[in-house]
Amino acid sequence: MPLPNDERVVALANDLLQTFDKLFGLHPGFRAAHAKGQMLTGTFTPSREAASLGKAPHFLRAGTPVTVRFSNSTGIPTLPDSAGEANPRGLAIRFNLAEHVHTDIVAHSTDGFPSKNGQDFLAFLNSVAASGPDVPSPKPVEQFLGNHPETLAFVQAPKPMAKSFAKFPYFAVAAFRFTNAAGKVAYGRYRILPEGGTDFFSDAEAATLSPTYHFDELAERLKKGPIRFKVLVQLAAEGDQTNDPTVHWPEDRPLLEIGTIELTELVTDNAQEQKHIIFDPIPRVEGIEPSDDPLFELRAAIYLLSGRRRRAAPLPQE
Repeated sequence: MPLPNDERVVALANDLLQTFDKLFGLHPGFRAAHAKGQMLTGTFTPSREAASLGKAPHFLRAGTPVTVRFSNSTGIPTLPDSAGEANPRGLAIRFNLAEHVHTDIVAHSTDGFPSKNGQDFLAFLNSVAASGPDVPSPKPVEQFLGNHPETLAFVQAPKPMAKSFAKFPYFAVAAFRFTNAAGKVAYGRYRILPEGGTDFFSDAEAATLSPTYHFDELAERLKKGPIRFKVLVQLAAEGDQTNDPTVHWPEDRPLLEIGTIELTELVTDNAQEQKHIIFDPIPRVEGIEPSDDPLFELRAAIYLLSGRRRRAAPLPQE
């Protein structure tokens, strides 16, 4: 996973990393965002329809081992699970294709993204950082949201508290370009949905949860059996935008089910494994390519920079 060749992208990624530190504090050994997490292992089994979409190895094999990380939002590793700021939750999936060969999906539990490009995202975060409780209205963030309706829509989108990490829906941020063995090309966005459907607390119920509720529940749930998700791809129609994650495609676009993820075990050395693994939003596998979304390279850069810093830090104490 190399850094992009474009120095401007790397500089912007460093600026974003510093802004995350300003917002959440510096927590050595943890991610700058989605710091609190738990890793699991399991298997991806493709559907019969997966090969019609793409020729990626895990679409064609009988099964592929996966490593999955569930996480809370923010860069605060001690953030209570009951906090509203813990949403959207994160889901990162690594398909382990061979030794040191893999491809990833990085998703979160709100459909979309706050900004269409990295510069706007940085400006949004800086406006949040400059809008403390003592700052008079209109605060910088209020002014920013007033001029960026796409960011306001993301901020105002409902983010209900699910009863389990296994009961949130998850959405990959960007669109991908899929090519099958016959050379047919399609664009799509991943959706990872609980096999048994979603299930949410009321706001009043969510406020009473323990600070470690969701992670405790995850361990208890696994004792009773596997956690299963359906992996689907919402397919774009001609003319649908593929370079702007703030734009939603119409809900009448077809959803192709490409397989099932079955999670069976918690990763034993969770702290060390989370410290080491660096997920990559760029697929880097035959049959799946990034779309023309400019956020791909930026996200890959910030994940790598944050990961290198995390690996160099002392092992965090859980």
